[in-house]
Amino acid sequence: MGRVSPFILEAEGLSKDFGGFLAVSGVDLRVRRGTIHALIGPNGAGKTTVFNLVTKFLQPTKGRIAYNQRDITQLRPAMVARLGMVRSFQISAVFLHLTVRENIRVALQRRTGTSFHFWRRGRTLDSLNERADALIASVGLSDFTHELAANLPYGRRRAVEIATTLALEPELLLLDEPMSGLGREDIGRVSELIREVGRGHTVLMVEHNLSVVAALSDTITVMAHGQVLAEGPYAEISKNRDVRAAYLGSGHA
Repeated sequence: MGRVSPFILEAEGLSKDFGGFLAVSGVDLRVRRGTIHALIGPNGAGKTTVFNLVTKFLQPTKGRIAYNQRDITQLRPAMVARLGMVRSFQISAVFLHLTVRENIRVALQRRTGTSFHFWRRGRTLDSLNERADALIASVGLSDFTHELAANLPYGRRRAVEIATTLALEPELLLLDEPMSGLGREDIGRVSELIREVGRGHTVLMVEHNLSVVAALSDTITVMAHGQVLAEGPYAEISKNRDVRAAYLGSGHA
């Protein structure tokens, strides 16, 4: 057997052309196993395009993407998810008319191959309750197990989304702006949840909140004008003059 790479996700020379507009040009990205890696940059930097490329929601014009040393460049998002690279919104969202436990059971059904059993009586899914409740506890929602998702504050709905993503047993968890729309208290709660999740998973996230990025990330990749500008820990990139000019000084957090 070949040597296992320390990097779970490797992208080389990624480029994306939208009808003559080069949104991303020659981007290399390597995400080390067992770390929290943030992708940041000012508006229009290309970070969301890169995120969509590595999760296969966009097909690169040029470049190669490998997950666990397997070339996934041509794979569809659903296949990539089955390999263990799961984006938070792929199972999206919270079903507002279901309870917290029922939301988690929907995701667990997908993992166990019983996705089409919605028509069966509820008690036939009771075998999933123990695992569902363990996931609910892991994101601090045990007191809300039987609460309708519609009744939860926005930050706790985010916790439900993360729990449903964890139900798919991902090896690599991808979070797209997890703090978007959250108040200060919820940002603290979700940040701590991501920290906990990062102890057992690799996390790649796009995030605008620099305080969150500084507190959580082991490695930060900074983008500007569709290219990688700098990469390293926060203490290093925050002192980079190019980064300060292109991102930190832009007024966007």
